[in-house]
Order: sequence, then structure tokens, then C-alpha cells
Amino acid sequence: MSARLTRPATLRAAQPLDAGAVGGIMSDFTRQTNWLPRIHTAAEDIAHADAMIVRGWVTVAEQAGRIAGFVACKGGELDALYVADDARGQGIGSALIGGLKTRHKALTCWTFQANTPAIAFYRHHGFAETARGDGSANDEGLPDLTLHWQREAA
Repeated sequence: MSARLTRPATLRAAQPLDAGAVGGIMSDFTRQTNWLPRIHTAAEDIAHADAMIVRGWVTVAEQAGRIAGFVACKGGELDALYVADDARGQGIGSALIGGLKTRHKALTCWTFQANTPAIAFYRHHGFAETARGDGSANDEGLPDLTLHWQREAA
């Protein structure tokens, strides 16, 4: 197994023209994840990305001239964190979550119980599980869990 080269990523606020790349990363994840039902079209993913960008929620990680990942956060509520398949394992997600931690005292997110890599990622970054759901509160109908991170008092 060869080691992946890590190239530096630049974090910046997403711009309207980034919606295609951001939506594409979401669509690719859904397409590649066999336990996740596809309930939105690729066009709907791009429209959702555009709506989040217009609201000012999205930070992208640019690497080698392309968007390698993004995070969407409203206040301390994490709406999405995705890294492109070929950019995983290079610190992109860690850079994105680290950027949020510098701006917020607390963060809350949810993920599907089946998404064990995401759960491990969030736990690695200091998030703790605060609730579990049966799927009745999300569009996909899949069991989920809520995670929370709180900055330690100085």
C-alpha cells in the first residue's frame, strides 16, 4: 500500500460558481455509499449547495486548483462536511473542522449511524454523542445520531 501525498489546502468562503463542485461532491458520496438511498438528483444537490453558499454557510478547501472538500455551518450547527473521494486521508476534513473550532465555542452535528467513518472522524476531533434517532426525523429514514463539541474553558 502506497502512502498518499498530502498537498496543502487553502480554506476560503465559497462563491456562487462553486455550487457545481460542492453539489458534485455530495452527489458522488451518495452514489458511492451503498447504504445511503438516493433521494435527490444531482441537479437538486447543486441547488442545495447554491442555497447554502448564498446564505454564507459554506467554506471550501481548495487543493491543486480544485475544490477538495467543504463544510457548511450555520452558527454552531454543522449542516454538511464532505471531502472528495480522491482527497480523503489528506487532512482536508481536519482542516475544515479546525477552522470551525477557531470561530465557534461549540459545534453540533448529526450523521447516520451507518456512517462509521464519519462517527470516528468526529470522535477523533473531540465530539461526543448526545442523542440517537430512529430515522423518523430525516428525509432518508435512516437511524442517526447527534454529536456535540464544546471548547474547553481556558
